[in-house]
Amino acid sequence: MLADMTAMEIAGQIVALVSLGFCIAGFASTRDDRLMLLLIGANVAFALQYALFQSWTAAALTVLVILRIHLAQRFQGNVAVMLGMLAVSGVAAMLTWQSWIDLFPMTAMVLGTVGMFMLRGIPMRLFLAGAGLAWMGNNIAIGSVGATLAEALVVVTNFVTILRLQRMRRRYPDVELP
Repeated sequence: MLADMTAMEIAGQIVALVSLGFCIAGFASTRDDRLMLLLIGANVAFALQYALFQSWTAAALTVLVILRIHLAQRFQGNVAVMLGMLAVSGVAAMLTWQSWIDLFPMTAMVLGTVGMFMLRGIPMRLFLAGAGLAWMGNNIAIGSVGATLAEALVVVTNFVTILRLQRMRRRYPDVELP
C-alpha cells in the first residue's frame, strides 16, 4: 500500500494522523474552550490533508467549517447567517467540484451547518453524527486512514454522548438538559 502512494499522499496520511491526535486530545479535554481550540487545529490539519490528497472540495469546505464553528457559536438560531454559510459553501463546492466523491463533504457541510445553527442537544448531535459519517465516506473514498479513524472517533463519541443524554433525561425528567 505505501509503495503505491505518492509523496503527497504519504504526507497527507501523516497530516491526517496529526489531525487524529488533535481530535483525541480535544475529546479527552474536560474544558470546552480547549476542545474548541483543538478542534480548530484538527480542522486546519484536515484541510491541509485534503489539499495534499487533492480533494479540493473537502479542503475548501473544511476551511469553512472553522468559520462555521465561530459563527454558529455567535449566531445560534440565526437563519440568515446559516443560509449565508450554506450559500458560501455551495459556491465553494461549485468552484472546486471534481467528482461524485465531493457529495460527501457537501452533505457533511449541510448537516453540520443546520445542526450547529438550528439545533441543540440530541437533535444537534444526530445531525453532527450524520456529518461525521459523510466525512468518513469521503475519507474512505480518498484513502485517508488517519482522517477515517478521526471521524470514527467523532461519530462514536457523539453516539456515546447521545446515550448519556438520554439516560440523564430518563433519570432527571424535570431538569432541562441540552
